[in-house]
Amino acid sequence: MSQTSTQKSDEKSQDASSVTVKVLVALLLTVHAGLLAWSSTKHSPNWNEHAHLVAGLSHWKFARFELYRVNPPLVRLVAALPVLTTDVKYQWSEFYEAPGARPVFTLGTQFIKVNGTKFIWYLTLARWACIPFSLLGGYICYCWARDLYGPWAGLFSLTLWCFSPNIIAHGQCITPDCGATALGLAAMYSFWKWLQSPHWTKAVIAGLVLGLAELSKSTWIILFGLWPLIWLVWISSSTTTPNTSWYRQLSQLGTILLLGIYLLNLGYGFEGSFTQLKAFPFVSEALTTIDNNEDCLSSVKKNRFQDFWIGELPIPLPRNYLLGIDIQKKDFEAFNNVSFLRGKFRKRGWWYYYLYALAIKVPLGFWVLFVLTVIHALLPGKSNRFSRQDSFVLVIPALAILILVSSQTGINQHMRYVLPAFPYAFIWMGQLALGFVEKRRLAAILTTCSLAWAISSSLWIFPHSLSYFNELIGGPRNGHFHLLHSNIDWGQDLLFLNEWIESHPEAKPIYLYYYGYFDPRDLGINYQLPPSNIDQNPDFQLPPGWYAISVNYLKSYDWQQRIIGFSYFQEKEHVGTAGYSIYIFRVKESDLTCPRE
Repeated sequence: MSQTSTQKSDEKSQDASSVTVKVLVALLLTVHAGLLAWSSTKHSPNWNEHAHLVAGLSHWKFARFELYRVNPPLVRLVAALPVLTTDVKYQWSEFYEAPGARPVFTLGTQFIKVNGTKFIWYLTLARWACIPFSLLGGYICYCWARDLYGPWAGLFSLTLWCFSPNIIAHGQCITPDCGATALGLAAMYSFWKWLQSPHWTKAVIAGLVLGLAELSKSTWIILFGLWPLIWLVWISSSTTTPNTSWYRQLSQLGTILLLGIYLLNLGYGFEGSFTQLKAFPFVSEALTTIDNNEDCLSSVKKNRFQDFWIGELPIPLPRNYLLGIDIQKKDFEAFNNVSFLRGKFRKRGWWYYYLYALAIKVPLGFWVLFVLTVIHALLPGKSNRFSRQDSFVLVIPALAILILVSSQTGINQHMRYVLPAFPYAFIWMGQLALGFVEKRRLAAILTTCSLAWAISSSLWIFPHSLSYFNELIGGPRNGHFHLLHSNIDWGQDLLFLNEWIESHPEAKPIYLYYYGYFDPRDLGINYQLPPSNIDQNPDFQLPPGWYAISVNYLKSYDWQQRIIGFSYFQEKEHVGTAGYSIYIFRVKESDLTCPRE
């Protein structure tokens, strides 16, 4: 009787604990959604968002996918959906098509111009529509860590996702980085569930989710090679006899991959699917070769496969999907790309760029948790003996992403390219929650302090999460000495500048040089362009006034790598900032001399 009573008591305790965890999961996801929703209203469009939005609208209206083909269309289709219900205006006059053409940014600029300040509302709707992607990513973190280490570990991993400044930064945008991170994670999770118990229902689910991941970002094309490799390692390292024979598993794996390809083509409406390889107008060095004419007076690029048998093969991919990969490859190959790291500009970048970026843009509290997880995993003990197979599935996608992007040294500008690797680290770190469950006091104290440090560091600069830098370099105020571009200044702080101007009516005239692909006047900001000392004239003088300069331009380079002559502001003391990406200076009439560069 006593034993039965004890069992019932344990069951009630487990039920209560399960309810508590579920409530906390819902609470965390609600808080995360609130952070993203509010932050979405505070930021101006980043460098890419207006182009993504106009491209998404074009997909719905014309069922065509030329615009922004360097990324698959799923995320922007979702973003554009609520905007279709509004009185939005369109302008397509600048559209054109040619090999390597990218008119989408000009169309995005026109889109802002014809809609004016209403564009901010349309963008907000589009951003809100994409919040579920981040919620999905957080929930999959919870589910995977729960399945590996228990429900409290799932809650721990979810917390890491919800308060990561990098997840918050991109979860509030309609750019595909966070959506692709979440859908790629969902695909890996569904594949892992199939590996554990291979049968047809799980195979179909894995194939469908794989297709959605492929429609979010072309980076996930690596899964078509990665999953067979993971399966081979899984079955060869298994110590138990599988319930399903290896050849039946192989047929299910083939079905998974075929379903992924099918859904990818379906997402494009089978536009140009099964086009012969020789018919693609490629532009990248990797997919073209030089065709010299007969008199050898000129040469042109042509499809590398045009004169070979392989060129006759039909490609089971959408035409614009493959052309997008080609154009993206051309961007990475460009020898005129200039990368910035630790105060230095250099062509062709650095192999360790992303490792360095991770070191300074991930909260130090997260890094401490990572080190604690390594120690925990190495300690002997029953709770630490987790399946090497499971760990392999977690490590391989993160490692593959990091190696892939690090190998593309033609352009080092965006740490967001490694964002898809983040959730696997969050899930792996979930095992630290076992320190609480097993009542290991020291481990629990260290974990709690590190987690609190990470969360407070992230929220301290919220909503400016895009510009987050950790305490190792002194925070976001010093970020521009180390990284530029979307790591700190992606054009996101124009609305904060407008608030600053409205609260400082004396700030006239206002000179502005803004890192964005549109005219701020279209969003109601009146300004003049500042004079540029592009010739580095030693007698150059600034007229009196107030100057707002995007931090990318303070380094004297723009996105086309042209010298633009604003480095003289580096020697002046700023009087204010808009977020962490626009610095404000004042030049008085009594101060008409400019320090030489």
